[in-house]
Amino acid sequence: MNKLTSNVACAGMDVHYKFSNVTFRDDKGKVVSRQRLDHPDRPKLRQRLAQWPPGLPVIMEASFGWGWLSDLMDEYGLDVHLSNCFKIERMRQARGGVKTNKKDADLLSLLGFEQTDWWTVWRAPSEVRNRREQMRFRADLVAMQTAVKSRIHAVFHRHGIFHDFSDLFGAKGRMFLNELCMTNTATLSAEALAALRGQVKLLDHLRRQLADVTRVLHRQMARTPLTLRLKTVPGIGLILAHVLAAEIGCVGRFRTHKALASHSLLAPRSSDTGEADPRHSPQGRHLGGQGNRTLKWAWIEAAHGAVRSGGRWREMFERVTDGGRKDRGRGYIKGTRELVKVTYAVWSKGADYRDVRPARGGRDTSMSTSKRKTMSKSMSKCTPRRKPSRSGTGQLYHPMVHALPA
Repeated sequence: MNKLTSNVACAGMDVHYKFSNVTFRDDKGKVVSRQRLDHPDRPKLRQRLAQWPPGLPVIMEASFGWGWLSDLMDEYGLDVHLSNCFKIERMRQARGGVKTNKKDADLLSLLGFEQTDWWTVWRAPSEVRNRREQMRFRADLVAMQTAVKSRIHAVFHRHGIFHDFSDLFGAKGRMFLNELCMTNTATLSAEALAALRGQVKLLDHLRRQLADVTRVLHRQMARTPLTLRLKTVPGIGLILAHVLAAEIGCVGRFRTHKALASHSLLAPRSSDTGEADPRHSPQGRHLGGQGNRTLKWAWIEAAHGAVRSGGRWREMFERVTDGGRKDRGRGYIKGTRELVKVTYAVWSKGADYRDVRPARGGRDTSMSTSKRKTMSKSMSKCTPRRKPSRSGTGQLYHPMVHALPA
């Protein structure tokens, strides 16, 4: 094996659950070897990875379950890269190739010879993946809790049980539920009563699990300044601060806040072709469909909280929605875009959020706002008005070169 890999320049790995196919190429792009790695036999897998030359670029497909295998290859000094599954699939379709395990590994091994890294995606470190595991476990618990509550409501609907509680699962509602399970005051059948008792027990277990996770998050927040800083942004509380920190991972991988919004499925996408039809109004832009859906949910939840907090966030929402009477969805999307911008600045600059913008350099902060407006009006009367220009072009309405008389 050492003779085969002595001149290897790049490797492509098609990852599956129980095995992986690997293709090795030399510096000229020629295939020099192919291997199959069996994942359950961990000692043999380590032995095979130890035979690969240190520093070898290995390009993996960012499919489900790549994390543990990439960490294992890091232990042996291999240079691991992740490829974008969607882009590689489009590349394979454009080349007209068939889809097999061997062909997929061959295609991945060719990516190391590309001029640019258009195919790469960010490889989250193990600590970020562990944080995501924790937050997604909590999200699963909340989803199961909601399903159990719905099933309890369904038992009430099927058997005609009525109550006057605004929240059946509040303090007084739980007393009513416990009494119903203990004494069967609604004369439920034995089967329905057993189902109701089982659902209530399951709900109690899920609530204890959620309480344990919440206590862990509170302890982690005291040790992580980032979550404390994110919590200063309006609309972002304990849970959303941890969700954003886990899903974003490293804000430095986004060049601007617009890139972060695009990754969060909050940037409008266009699909224009040809000239616009003047007989029809232009089509509106829709949000993207490929990205982090968990981040999109978190930003929208934060926007709802920010609007409820009032201030500039409520003013922005009412300005876009005409006082909340129309296009409320657009109003919340506007709030999410502003939250993305603010959070990007708070994270990248390492400063807490302040609702009042800092004064610019050279500005007299002692002067009142009314006096400043009066001075600006008086100065505008003295300065000549600019000639009108066409909107969006900066060009004057009159021609720059006058036509000569005939």
